[in-house]
Amino acid sequence: MTIDRVKVEEIDTKGRLRPVSEAGVAALMASIDETGVMKDAIHVRQKKNGTLALIAGGHRLEAAKRLGWAEIEAKVWTDVTDDWSRLMEIDDNIAGAELSPLDTAVFLAARKRIYEKLHPETKRGVAGALSRWDATEPSSVAFATATAEKFGLSERQVRKIVAAGEKLIGGDANRLRQAPKQVTLKDLAEIAKINLSSERHEVVTALAEGRAKSAAEARRAWAVSEGETAPVEDPVEAALKALKTAWSRAPKEARRRFCRDHGDEISALLFEGSPE
Repeated sequence: MTIDRVKVEEIDTKGRLRPVSEAGVAALMASIDETGVMKDAIHVRQKKNGTLALIAGGHRLEAAKRLGWAEIEAKVWTDVTDDWSRLMEIDDNIAGAELSPLDTAVFLAARKRIYEKLHPETKRGVAGALSRWDATEPSSVAFATATAEKFGLSERQVRKIVAAGEKLIGGDANRLRQAPKQVTLKDLAEIAKINLSSERHEVVTALAEGRAKSAAEARRAWAVSEGETAPVEDPVEAALKALKTAWSRAPKEARRRFCRDHGDEISALLFEGSPE
């Protein structure tokens, strides 16, 4: 890595995980106007053909463009991979930006895909993965554990956010960013339950156009339009709710005995991989 000044117009910004926000750019421009400096350098990757691709600092770069700067200070990285560059983009945004629930879900889902690609031994369904969850080597720590420690979240929060992000398909994220009311993690979790493509499209569209205040409301409206009184509940979801209710009501000793009696079965279920 070297620190240099690079030409603003030569930096490629295609393929970013999220667009810059007007509020973020405006805040940076106001700060630069008051202090006369941009506090942090951007990060760019110099590819083998000499082109420069933005890694981190989309808002800083956009502010520089609008201020008419010809050059900007940058940390220039060489001999790095696409996965490494994407991880830096993700971590820079998660650690330093005010992300919406939607963008947090998008970034963490992308981070999980890359993390498990780089560390396949931590992926569910891989033989021996369970025994490696407690290993001390960073490359052997499961994604939820590593990410929770890195960003100060609980493992349960990480799993919940990632599950919602992994269910976003096609242009769902871009369409949901247009919603007049910011979508919540609860909305995303509700969308993740939808299996029928026509219902999914209508729910996302209703949120994007402001015709529904929540995904649950959009689902109810869709059900009525289809002649149903309410969305048909997934039998797996219904069974899961029943199990959670029974578990929450059981005393600690009953839970301990259950885990002792069914520990092997639970371990096998957790690490056999999710069904297609």
